[in-house]
Amino acid sequence: MSRKTAPIPVTVLTGYLGAGKTTLLNRILSEPHGRKFAVIVNEFGEIGIDNDLIVDAEEDVFEMNNGCICCTVRGDLIRIIEGLMRRPGRFDGILIETTGLADPAPVAQTFFVDEDVRARTRLDSIITVVDARHLPGEIDRAHEAQEQIAFADTIILNKTDLASAEDLAAVETRIRRINPTASILRSERCDLDIASLLDRKAFDLDRILDVEPDFLVEEHDHEHDDHVASFSLVERQPIDPEKFFPWLQTTVQAFGMDILRLKGIISFSGDDDRYVAQGVHMLLEGNHQRPWEEDEERITRLVFIGRDLPKDVITDGFLKCRAVRQAAE
Repeated sequence: MSRKTAPIPVTVLTGYLGAGKTTLLNRILSEPHGRKFAVIVNEFGEIGIDNDLIVDAEEDVFEMNNGCICCTVRGDLIRIIEGLMRRPGRFDGILIETTGLADPAPVAQTFFVDEDVRARTRLDSIITVVDARHLPGEIDRAHEAQEQIAFADTIILNKTDLASAEDLAAVETRIRRINPTASILRSERCDLDIASLLDRKAFDLDRILDVEPDFLVEEHDHEHDDHVASFSLVERQPIDPEKFFPWLQTTVQAFGMDILRLKGIISFSGDDDRYVAQGVHMLLEGNHQRPWEEDEERITRLVFIGRDLPKDVITDGFLKCRAVRQAAE
C-alpha cells in the first residue's frame, strides 16, 4: 500500500487522573521526530483545561469537553476524524488523550464500527500511563484504573523515582494479574524513547502476541481481589473450527460486556496457518496470520481479560472445541 493511501496510525493515551498523560503528550509533540500529528484531547466537564496544558506546537489540537470520550462524545470523535481526512495535507498520525475517567473500550471500538474511519485510519496502540506510587490505592478504589490497564498494549509505569524497588516490583505484579500481555516500561516524567512508542502496530493482528514470550505460560494468576483480572487457555490438541467459532460467538454474546480484551492464536485442525483473533467487548476480529513454522509447536493460546469472568464456564466450552482427530492431509 502506498504512503498516499496507507491508513493513518492512531495512538490512544489513557491513564488515571494525574498519572502523567499530558506530560507524555507534550514529550511526543516536543521530540524532533519530524512527524506531524493531529491531537484530540478530551476533558470531562463543561470547561476543558487540558488544551491549555499542551505545549505550543504546530499540531492541530481538537478539544471535546461536553462529556467523557468513552460515552457521550464518540460521535464527535468520529466527526473530527472524518473531518481530518478531508483536510488538505497529510498527518503522520493522530494522538487521542482521553480523560482520566475514561473507559478505553468505546474509543477502540470507534476504529472498528465506523467503516469510513476504519478504512482511513489504523488503531496502532493503546498506551496507559500509571502512577507507580499511587497505583495500588487507585486500583482498589477506582474500576477505571483497572480497565485502563486491561485495554493497554503498552503500560508506562511513571514516577518510578517516587517508589522503592520493592514497591515497583509489587506494582508490576499487580499489573500482570490484570494484563499479562502488555509491555511495561518504567519512566520518570515519561522520559522515554518516544520513537519506540509510535507506529508500533501493537494493535495489529499480524503482530498480536508475537512480542510477548511469556504468553506461553500455562496459567496466569487469576486473583479475585481485582475487579478486572485475566486468565489464559492453552491447548496442544488441534481445535475444530466448526466448534470454535460458534463457541466464541456464544461466549461473547453471553459475557461480552465484561470481556474487556481477548487475544489469541488458534491452531485449527487441517489448517497449516496460524489463526489470530482479538476482541473488544462484543466486537471480534480474526484472520490467518502466517504458516506455522516446521519446528514450531502448534499450540492454541487465548487470553481473556475482563470483569469477574466465569473461568470454569469459559474453559469448559473451550475444551469442547478440541478436534476429535486431526483432519486428513
